[in-house]
Amino acid sequence: MPSPYRAIFAAPGSKGFSAAGFFGRMPLSMMGIGVVTMISQLTGRYGLAGALTATLAMAAAVFGPQVSRLVDRYGQRRVLRPTTLVSVAAVAGLLICAHQRAPDWTLFVFAAGAGCVPSVGSMVRARWAAIYRGSSRELHTAYSWESIVDEVCFIFGPIISIGLSTAWFPEAGPLIAAAFLLVGVFWLTAQRATEPIPHPKSLHTGGSALRSPGLQVLVVTFVATGAIFGAVDVVTVAFAEERGHKAAASLVLAVYALGSCLAGAVFGLLHLKGKPATRWLVGVCAMAVSMIPLQLAGNLTLLAVALFVAGLAIAPTMVTTMALVEAHVPRTKLTEGMTWTSTGLAVGVALGSSAAGWVVDAAGAKAGYAVPVAAGAIAAAVAFLGYRRLAKPVPTGGRGEDDRHLRTDDDERVA
Repeated sequence: MPSPYRAIFAAPGSKGFSAAGFFGRMPLSMMGIGVVTMISQLTGRYGLAGALTATLAMAAAVFGPQVSRLVDRYGQRRVLRPTTLVSVAAVAGLLICAHQRAPDWTLFVFAAGAGCVPSVGSMVRARWAAIYRGSSRELHTAYSWESIVDEVCFIFGPIISIGLSTAWFPEAGPLIAAAFLLVGVFWLTAQRATEPIPHPKSLHTGGSALRSPGLQVLVVTFVATGAIFGAVDVVTVAFAEERGHKAAASLVLAVYALGSCLAGAVFGLLHLKGKPATRWLVGVCAMAVSMIPLQLAGNLTLLAVALFVAGLAIAPTMVTTMALVEAHVPRTKLTEGMTWTSTGLAVGVALGSSAAGWVVDAAGAKAGYAVPVAAGAIAAAVAFLGYRRLAKPVPTGGRGEDDRHLRTDDDERVA
């Protein structure tokens, strides 16, 4: 492991919570694609599969920020365990209904309940932020590491989910995803020493973290970015099936994540200068442009090459996004702020997967790649329009007030 990464793990407990976060985040890459594979296996209806995935994502978008807001107030252990149990129970209901060929409306009910899932990535990043508060270099490396972990999940998650659902039984992918979530969350919340200090309700003045103008830009842009990811997942499965190699879709999507993983690893080693907002804008535009070659791919090999190149822009953009969130959101609302970006992605995944599913049903898989191209264009346009908000200096009044309260809390804990 390169020395900057080795250095951040010198902090006590860091290896444990990062490992737990890996397991807790596996469902992020497994559940949606697992539902697509399961429903297409059982019914052959990509429109229904995309709509269910959209329901999962939209439910996560609704519940996620509320869960994270409660975490900021009451702590990770008290909030994450019960919400995880609710989500796992809903997944079980979804799989039973799918297996029993229950009416479609029952699938949507349980899919909505399964969306009550905590943003484990935000919880882990909040722990890093608490450890390396004020150390921008170490925090940059830590965020880069977590982006690598994200992409490792997206490399192996689809392979496991699609592979099990096609080789074992259709419900296997989502079932294993739920098991990963249960193990990861309970392991993470068992580690109390690194859990960020919860802040009482009295410190949460000024309403939601989403009132930050900079965070608003990030979230809206990430809606379009999420549409890219959701559409690519659905269309790639359909593209592979049309060519008689449906199981190969997991390998193609793994290559997409591999490109992001390698870019994130290199990005974490760099000593960066200049404005983070400028790096973020370049990254969003690169993601948008990289969608164009997908429409030209005539076979799975060319598609894999195009997705690998497209993946190179993902992790650096995500790392910079987390740094911008930390800069624009008060510390007492940091977990909520990070979760809002995940919420934007979730909404986008919902829109992208649903739109792509209908396009595939109507015009075929290759036509479906027009959806991520359009989403990328929207993301770039929003990023350009909102750039000034991100580039402006962040007001320190509210943050300073938060810091005074936090210092008092820390002093009382030491005493």
